[in-house]
Amino acid sequence: MSLIDTLTRMSAAEEFFAFLDVGYDPAVLNVARLHILRRMGDYLRREDLNGLSDDAVYLRARADLENAYADFAASSPSTSACSRC
Repeated sequence: MSLIDTLTRMSAAEEFFAFLDVGYDPAVLNVARLHILRRMGDYLRREDLNGLSDDAVYLRARADLENAYADFAASSPSTSACSRC
């Protein structure tokens, strides 16, 4: 099973954070979990992952989750502006 397959089988935001070893504040995650995961998905869809090893995909997915989380960590989901979107 590829890393992308593993990620697509996850459902809880906490699973993504644990699997990708990204720290988070539970208060932020409780408010913005869906927004964070959607933003991460947006970032991943823009990546060219074809031909990359699972290790390289892991590092990109981890960075995308960190960026998505950072987009919402300092603001509410309704006011978060994304400079990368």
